Amino acid sequence: MQFIESLSALRELRQSWRSNGQTVAFVPTMGNLHDGHLDLVKQAKSLADKVVVSIFVNPMQFGANEDLDAYPRTLDADRSKLEAHGVDALFFPAVEDVYPRGLTEQTIVEVPAISELLCGASRPGHFRGVATVVCKLFNMVQPEVACFGEKDFQQLQVIRTMVEDLSLPISIVGVPTRRQEDGLAMSSRNGYLSAEQRATATRIYAAMKQMHEAITARQESYDDIERKASQTLMTAGLTPDYVTIRNATTLQPATPDDTNLVILIAAFMGTTRLIDNMQLTLDQA
Repeated sequence: MQFIESLSALRELRQSWRSNGQTVAFVPTMGNLHDGHLDLVKQAKSLADKVVVSIFVNPMQFGANEDLDAYPRTLDADRSKLEAHGVDALFFPAVEDVYPRGLTEQTIVEVPAISELLCGASRPGHFRGVATVVCKLFNMVQPEVACFGEKDFQQLQVIRTMVEDLSLPISIVGVPTRRQEDGLAMSSRNGYLSAEQRATATRIYAAMKQMHEAITARQESYDDIERKASQTLMTAGLTPDYVTIRNATTLQPATPDDTNLVILIAAFMGTTRLIDNMQLTLDQA
C-alpha cells in the first residue's frame, strides 16, 4: 500500500493507473477505522481495479463546541488495517494542503434544502463542510466510484444530491450499517461511551425495531409512533435530538402515500451524540 501525503504524488499515481486503463474506487474517512469502514473497503475492492482510502479529520464540518480536538486519531492502527485489506493507496493530506487559504477564504459547496434538515438543523454548517471536503477529495482522487456508509444516511443523500447537481462522473454506492451483536451501530464516537452508557445506547436500535413493527402494522399515526419511541429513549436515559419517519429520498416527513421510508434517530448519551437509521419499504396499500 502506498502512503501519500501530497496532491502531486496522488495525481502522479492516479495518472499512471489511468494510462493503464485501471479504474478507481474511493473511500473517504476521518480515520479511527472500525469494521464498518472496512466493509466500505471490501465493497470498493469489488467495484474497481484500485482502491484509495483517505483519512482527513475535516475541521470545516465541526461546530465551535464539537469534538474536533478530541476526535480519535489512530493513524498507525488504521494503516495496518488498510494494508491487511489490500488497499492500494492511503491519502493522508494535511489541513493546510486541503485548505491552503484557510477555512474562512475557502470556496464552499452547499447543497440546499436537504442539508438544512435533521442533523443540518442541529449542526449548522455541518453539511456545508461535508459537501465541500468531499467535492475537493473527489477532484483530488478522481474516482469512478465512491463508497459511503448508510449509517450516516443524511450525509449519503447530501452527497448523492451534490454529485447529481454538479454533474460529477462518479457513482455513489451506499453500504449497509455494520452493527455490534447487540445492535449498536459501529461508530468512531462509541469510544467516548462508558460501559454503562454503551449498554444504554443499544436502546436506539431497539426503538427503531419497535418503530419498524408499528409502521408495518399500519395501526398508529407516524406522529404517535415517533412520540412513543422518543419517550422510550428518554426513559432509558438518552436525550433525543430527533426521532422521525421520513421519505427515504427527500428526507421530508413521511406521508401515508410514501412507500420508501427511513427511520432516523439522533440522541445524546451523556455528551456523545449518536445517530442511526433503519430503512423500510411498504407495500402500496
